[in-house]
Amino acid sequence: MTEIQNPILPGFNPDPSIVRVAEDYYIATSTFEWYPGVQIHHSRDLVHWQLVTRPLDRAAQLDMRGDPDSGGVWAPCLTWADDRFWLIYTDMKRRDGAWKDSHNYLVTAPTIEGPWSDPVYLNSSGFDPSLFHDEDGRKWLLNMIWDHNQTGGDRFGGIVCQEYSVGEKRLVGEVRNIYRGTDHKLTEGPHLYRRDGWYYLLTAEGGTGYEHAVTMARSRDLFGPYETDPAKHILTAKDAPEAELQRAGHADIVQTQTGEVYMVHLCSRPLAETRGAPVQERYHIHTDDSRRSPLGRETAIQKLVWPEGEFPRLAHGGCVPAARVEAPNMPAYPVTPVPALRTFEDGLPPEFQWLRNPHRDRLFSLTARPGALRLFGRESPGSQFEHALVARRQEHIAFAAETEIDVAPGDYQHFAGLISWYGRFKFHYLAVTADADGARALTIYSCPADWPDARVEIPVEPIPLPASGPIKLGCDIDGARLTFRFSTGGDWQSLGVTLDQSAISDEAGNGPGNNFTGAFVGMCAHDTSGRGRPADFLSFRYEAK
Repeated sequence: MTEIQNPILPGFNPDPSIVRVAEDYYIATSTFEWYPGVQIHHSRDLVHWQLVTRPLDRAAQLDMRGDPDSGGVWAPCLTWADDRFWLIYTDMKRRDGAWKDSHNYLVTAPTIEGPWSDPVYLNSSGFDPSLFHDEDGRKWLLNMIWDHNQTGGDRFGGIVCQEYSVGEKRLVGEVRNIYRGTDHKLTEGPHLYRRDGWYYLLTAEGGTGYEHAVTMARSRDLFGPYETDPAKHILTAKDAPEAELQRAGHADIVQTQTGEVYMVHLCSRPLAETRGAPVQERYHIHTDDSRRSPLGRETAIQKLVWPEGEFPRLAHGGCVPAARVEAPNMPAYPVTPVPALRTFEDGLPPEFQWLRNPHRDRLFSLTARPGALRLFGRESPGSQFEHALVARRQEHIAFAAETEIDVAPGDYQHFAGLISWYGRFKFHYLAVTADADGARALTIYSCPADWPDARVEIPVEPIPLPASGPIKLGCDIDGARLTFRFSTGGDWQSLGVTLDQSAISDEAGNGPGNNFTGAFVGMCAHDTSGRGRPADFLSFRYEAK
């Protein structure tokens, strides 16, 4: 029996929405503040997946300058109807406090590669929107509604439903609250299915931390009332701290061409050394019971059994997600692995993204120096507007990353290098800069905690570098430990300090439920003088250990 190894989309790939078109399967996942927006993978066997597109790639569709960390694109929904793909997404402009500014949009395309349309604005009443195509051809938008008047910590006001008019390109008719969830609260992530004469409503509950769960309800009528599954949760790891996959929730269901049923869902894999055992670290920001997942929220898949007229169940029994599940009865469809070594002669490799800004020429160029990626030093690492950082997801618990940089900083306000990044207040940065006399030097800037505890540490004395010529920068990550190294042409030299990579995670600082992305590793340049001085990167290597 062929098995699927979870997660199927390792590294930061949360909030999966899955759709089948004939023999092709597509999963859309959240990208938050990373540009271009929405990540879509393709498969033909549910085992092997390959990134095929990020459709929100121009300012008319998405401009996230000013969006907060873990804001931006939340919970896309990808569907197929009327010979078109329909993609719904949220651009979260404000996510903290009593109010949220969550603007929901629709784009369409005839093929997954596009061209994708300019967006249609839908509403801003809540987040996690999805589009349901009913059997009679009518279309309905669902989203959770945000109730800022609630004071008990649960401002999730239920799942609302409103008709979408294709001809008018807007929502029409009454807004109806069709389901308020269970006592597990925080009801979100709705997806609606029509089956055996029932409307089945799938939701996520419990928040996106370690209490996360998938709940289903059903009704004979679109507008309810909906009865909750007697089992309550189809999927959750909240009562199974020993499970390999944790934080399981926010799901979507697909039926194969052979009639088998699968559910994709988000999950995380906390580091073994953060499950109750203190970690040797410089900054001492752990609590003994913390669990930390630098890879962020990933996408996994489970096989379901769904007898006629009944609620679905996990094929392996119970409600705890399995790390390995039975693959569908379909031919294998392997994909080409991503090369470890990347150069820039043919453009930016597809696994790389940047932050917020739709105007990429403000941040980098692939033609200014042929064969190199030139980053223009813009605002500081704390910027929510113009931040020249190009990076890829961490996809493995242990890996090595290397880059070769050619930069001549004239003063200490210009710095560039290799970075392990979560957000504006969680990063480890090996930077080439200049000392007070203008001589090139190598240093580390480390910020291992969330706001308001954020502070930038410099844990090593600056290291003098040759006045000119490329420098190789490297990092080695093994679970919760990160070490940096460099080379000026000879052997690699260690910087002699171990940093806490577990701080580059959802759980560090404010904890899961407040941070939603995952660790990236990549290249960056900063020039806080405002002069936009560049740094050239000649190659990048990412290799699992």
